[in-house]
Amino acid sequence: MKRQETAKSEAERLVIGLSGASGVAYGIRMLEALRDLGVESHLVMTKPAEMTIGYETELSPKQVAAKADYTYAVTDIAAPIASGSFRTRGMIVAPCSVRTMSEIATGVTTNCLTRAADVMLKERRPLVLMVRETPLHLGHLRTMTALAEMGAIILPPVPAFYAEPKTLSDLVDQMVGRALDLFGYDWPDMKRWGETIAKSRRKKSVK
Repeated sequence: MKRQETAKSEAERLVIGLSGASGVAYGIRMLEALRDLGVESHLVMTKPAEMTIGYETELSPKQVAAKADYTYAVTDIAAPIASGSFRTRGMIVAPCSVRTMSEIATGVTTNCLTRAADVMLKERRPLVLMVRETPLHLGHLRTMTALAEMGAIILPPVPAFYAEPKTLSDLVDQMVGRALDLFGYDWPDMKRWGETIAKSRRKKSVK
């Protein structure tokens, strides 16, 4: 875990979890966005997430970890983020695998990531799960319902084509921005309907 001389307030801390589902680009870009915003990031990755980083990116897990202010081993049950007394704005799991989602829903947590997510629920802090699976069977849907009833926010990474994405990076950025909105962070790289998008279209139609 990297240490800094001064810790920021809970409003400037966010926990980021990377699980083994496809879509690690969301979590990686989230870390970069938090650095842009000056928000302190606390990262925990599962072993399957580290494998997926190798499959889907040209980065190593160590290089991804370097993008965070603090990084914890998934086996570190004594990590600060595993305690409710460690105050943060909340947590996002990006991407969130079905296994990770299911473990959080039961409360029977076996690693630092799912324990940290459980802490968010019990402390009534925002927990956003970018569940990356399709199609969904009834068991998945019931698990999501249970999590929503506990206070979690289910945020599947659904493309926003109204933002006129030109690249995969555009799609990732839009979802990262939407996720950050849920914590009250305004990331300038996200396009907004009625502001940066529809407004310019209306001007063109008037002409």
